[in-house]
Amino acid sequence: MKIGYARVSTNDQDTQLQTDALTAAGCERIYQETQSGAKQDRLELQQCLKSLRAGDLLIVWKLDRLGRSLQHLIELVTDLESRQIGFQSLTENIDTTSPTGKLIFHIFGSLAEFERCLIRERVIAGLAAAKKKGTKFGRPEALNPTDKDMALAMFNGGATKIAIARHFKVTRQTIYTLLKDYDS
Repeated sequence: MKIGYARVSTNDQDTQLQTDALTAAGCERIYQETQSGAKQDRLELQQCLKSLRAGDLLIVWKLDRLGRSLQHLIELVTDLESRQIGFQSLTENIDTTSPTGKLIFHIFGSLAEFERCLIRERVIAGLAAAKKKGTKFGRPEALNPTDKDMALAMFNGGATKIAIARHFKVTRQTIYTLLKDYDS
C-alpha cells in the first residue's frame, strides 16, 4: 500500500500541492499536518509511521517534508528499511527500494543538511554585522532613561510601585525590575 505524508510549517501555508502530487503517485492514504519540521514529535507523522506495514511504501513530496535533520531522516529511513517498508521522495526522484535510490537518498540528505548549515552561518554573520552597527534586538525598553529617573524619584518620594506602574502605563514587573536593577 502506498501511504503519503504531507507537511507545512505554518498555518499560512497549504498542503494542496503536496497532496495533489501524492494522489497522482497513487497514495491510498495521506497524512497531513501543520508543524515545524524541526520538531521530531509530530503527531501525524507518528500516526503515519505506526500505520505502515511490511511491503508498504511511504511517499513524500520532498525530503525536507519528512525531517530537517540529516540524522533524523537517516534514522527514519533506516527504521523503515528494517521493517521492510520502502521510501520514496517525488521531487528528488528517490526510491529506497533500489540500491541506487538508497545512495541518492544519502547524497541528497547530505546536500540538504549542507545548505541548512550555510543558511545558518549567513544568518549568524548577518546578526553579528547588525550588532556591530548598533542594531538592538528584542523588545524595546518600556521606559526611556528620563522615565526611569522619574520613576526612581517617585519611588524615593513615597509613591507605591503600583502607582508608578499605572502612571507610566507599564506592568508592575517593569517597575520591580527597574528598582532591582537600581539596587544592584
